[in-house]
Amino acid sequence: MLEETVTWVHHWSEHTFSFKTTRNPSLRFNSGEFTMMGLEVEGKPLLRAYSIVSPPWADELEWLSVKVPNGPLTSRLQHIKVGDTVLIKPKPVGTLRNEALLDGQTLWLLATGTGLAPFMSLIRDLETLERWPKINIVHSVRDEQDLAYKQDLTTAFKDQDLAELVAPKLTYIPIVTSHGDPRITYQLGNSLNIDPVNDRVMLCGNIQFNEQVCAWLESKGMQEGTLDQPGSYVLERAFVSK
Repeated sequence: MLEETVTWVHHWSEHTFSFKTTRNPSLRFNSGEFTMMGLEVEGKPLLRAYSIVSPPWADELEWLSVKVPNGPLTSRLQHIKVGDTVLIKPKPVGTLRNEALLDGQTLWLLATGTGLAPFMSLIRDLETLERWPKINIVHSVRDEQDLAYKQDLTTAFKDQDLAELVAPKLTYIPIVTSHGDPRITYQLGNSLNIDPVNDRVMLCGNIQFNEQVCAWLESKGMQEGTLDQPGSYVLERAFVSK
């Protein structure tokens, strides 16, 4: 178990927040992966699965979390501050990987809430940027304040490394349902014009969202991919079951 120090905390809203920690050089990961992260509570580690927001080349690790008032971990985690210690298992895994998809034209990254986290890592990974001609990130939230990283995505990370590579490829599509924006599941095949033959899809959201999008993709002849057998879409199975 790694012990890392919190170096930055940002609260997007009363529902979500991000933070960064130091990164042990021994921790290696691929963009899109997750690991177990949390706190020591009453002398024991209390861990949950969290996708890594930062790209593989970053010096620090970044995380995006919800705030659940009665959540065993998040009720505590939301109060962390710079200098605090978090626990991280040094064995990232996951299926939201470029290798799980067949080659295609446009990569669609569909997320609800904190499901955006792995896509923030992928969009800044050289492997992703070199492979896909176009990348569309669709992020759906209830309240506008929960559009985490909106400024970065709107400007294609103009003040960060790789900005020149990201800008020509990235299209950012925010959806705020409280403003009357139709949910992602309602926009599939309409304003979100996914080509089932030439496009590829990654999705990360709540259980109902995942089920509905998978059903739509399957109805169009798209097949789920794995690292062993790449397909036309992929989701993170670790977050599907309760």
